[in-house]
Amino acid sequence: MKNELELKKILLFFLLACCWSPSFLFIKIAVDSISPILVANLRVIIGGVLLYVILKIRGISLPKFGSDWIHFAVMGFFSCALPFALFSLGEQYIDSSFAAILNGTTPLFTLVVAHFLTDNDKLTSEKLLGSFIGFAGMFFLVAPSLFGKTTTIVGIIEGLMAAASYGVGFVYAKKYIKGFKPLVVPTAQLLLASLFLLPFSIASETYYDVSRLSFMAIISVLGLGIFGSALAFVIYYKLIEITNATYVAAVNYVLPVFGAILGIFFLDEKLTWNIYLGSIMILIGVMIINGVLSKSRKVTH
Repeated sequence: MKNELELKKILLFFLLACCWSPSFLFIKIAVDSISPILVANLRVIIGGVLLYVILKIRGISLPKFGSDWIHFAVMGFFSCALPFALFSLGEQYIDSSFAAILNGTTPLFTLVVAHFLTDNDKLTSEKLLGSFIGFAGMFFLVAPSLFGKTTTIVGIIEGLMAAASYGVGFVYAKKYIKGFKPLVVPTAQLLLASLFLLPFSIASETYYDVSRLSFMAIISVLGLGIFGSALAFVIYYKLIEITNATYVAAVNYVLPVFGAILGIFFLDEKLTWNIYLGSIMILIGVMIINGVLSKSRKVTH
């Protein structure tokens, strides 16, 4: 039974990585033709409507409006609306591969948030060491851009803010999102995220400019909605039910690898030495945080 649970965790972990990894490529393609906020809004609308239809087919209803919807709103904001919008805005100025790498800092932010908001996911000496190495790696990612284009710095800051927002979402979900029927939470949070983003989409200056709309942009938005939102959050909540916030956040050290490969292969993006160095340091830091490189790990039989 224990081995089956571990196998389930691993399978869900990599399925989630496969759903989220192409998101950065899809965003980069989409924002070339569509307003960044609209890209984020369409993503959550497609995902939310798709899950709502599935709920109805299964005969499941969303809870009546009450305290539960406060939790859904918090998740909709920190796990969907804010990070999706920030990455869409940021990828106007940075490559998709770089955005994926910035997303890899999520476990570092999750570590800090979890320490203050949970009772069973506290900082330890190993986690402090891992976070120090990880944040040092983040410095190598960002430092050269401090002397470069201002727009690049803006893109980096937006990517890091998105990663921090995901960190809040991971911890909040583990602490407060419990006891709901399958698909209820992701459906509610995606629908609420669409409402949060709607007024900003309407206000965006290129909202009605469809002259630059491309077929690949449409495919990318559909990919974001179906795989990067609907399917990803179904897997996300299955995984978070059987493990802790730090474990789930660790999926983000797989995303930079997958995301960078996709950006290099499909968009011919280039990575500089500091990005390689920073990424390796972040990967090592996150692996230490999650016990992968821990000398004190207990071997169980």
